[in-house]
Amino acid sequence: MASPKLIAAGVVLVIAAVVGSMCVFTVRQDQQALVLQFGNPVHAVSEPGLHFKLPIQNVEYYERRILELDPPVQQVLLSDQKRVNVDSFARWRIIDPLTFRQRATNSANFVQLFGQRLNSVIRGELAQAPLVAMLSDNRAQIMEKIQATLVDPAKEFGVELIDVRIGRTDLPQETSQAVYNRMRSSRIAEAAQLRAEGEELKAKIQAEADRERIGIIAEANRQAEVLRGEGDAQRNVILGKAYGQDAKFFEFYRSLEAYKTALSNGSTMVLSPDSEFFQYFNQSAPSTSR
Repeated sequence: MASPKLIAAGVVLVIAAVVGSMCVFTVRQDQQALVLQFGNPVHAVSEPGLHFKLPIQNVEYYERRILELDPPVQQVLLSDQKRVNVDSFARWRIIDPLTFRQRATNSANFVQLFGQRLNSVIRGELAQAPLVAMLSDNRAQIMEKIQATLVDPAKEFGVELIDVRIGRTDLPQETSQAVYNRMRSSRIAEAAQLRAEGEELKAKIQAEADRERIGIIAEANRQAEVLRGEGDAQRNVILGKAYGQDAKFFEFYRSLEAYKTALSNGSTMVLSPDSEFFQYFNQSAPSTSR
C-alpha cells in the first residue's frame, strides 16, 4: 500500500503538470497571438515558438498570412452616366492583433465592415471616371488611387492593406446591348468615312497618273515626229543623191513604188495602155544603151 507521502507527491506533480500546461502556449509560424486576462487584452505575441502566461489568462490566435477580402458585386454609375457591375477584391494582413480585436473583433466582422468601405471608395473613384478609362491603361492608375485612399483606414483596424484590384467590370445586359449598338454604328460610320477617303485618294492618284500618262504620250509623240522628220530628211538626202547618180533607175524605182501602192489593195484603174503610168510595162527588155 502506497504511503501518504508518495500519494501527496503524486498529487502535487499532477497539479504542477496541470498548472504548467496552463502557463505555456505555442504560436505557429503562420500565427500571432493575443493574451487576454478576464477578457481584457494584456499583450500581443508575434514571435513563433513556446511562450508563457498566467493560468488565469487565455490566448486568442490570429492569422499572420495574407488574407482575401471579396465583397459582393456592386453596380456603379460612371462619369459618362454608364452603369457597370464591378467585382473588386483586396488582400490584407493583420499586423496589430490588439488593435484588430478592439476595432473589428474578428475576421468575419472586419470583412463586412471594411468591405463596405472598399465598395464606397470604389464607387466614389469610378464616379469620376468614364467607361473608356476602365478599358484602358488608366484602370491601373484608378486602382492605385483606390488603394492609397484605403491604406490609412486599414491601419485603424491594425491591418496592412497589401493590394486592391478590380477583377471584372461588366456592363449590365441592357447597357451592354446599347453600347454594342453605338459602337457598331460608330464603326460603320468610320468605315464609310475611310472608304470615302480611299475613293478620294484613288481619284487623285488616277488623275495624277492620267496627267502623267498624257504628258508622257505627248512627249513620245513629239519625239516620234522629230525622229520621223529627221528620218524623212535623211531619206530625201539619200534619194536625192541616188537620183543624181542614176536618174533612170530612180524613175524606175519610183514607178515600182507607185505600182505597189496603187495595185496592192485590189483597186480598179481605167487607164490607156500607152499612158505614162504604165511605161515600164510596155518595155520587153531593159535598154542597154548608156
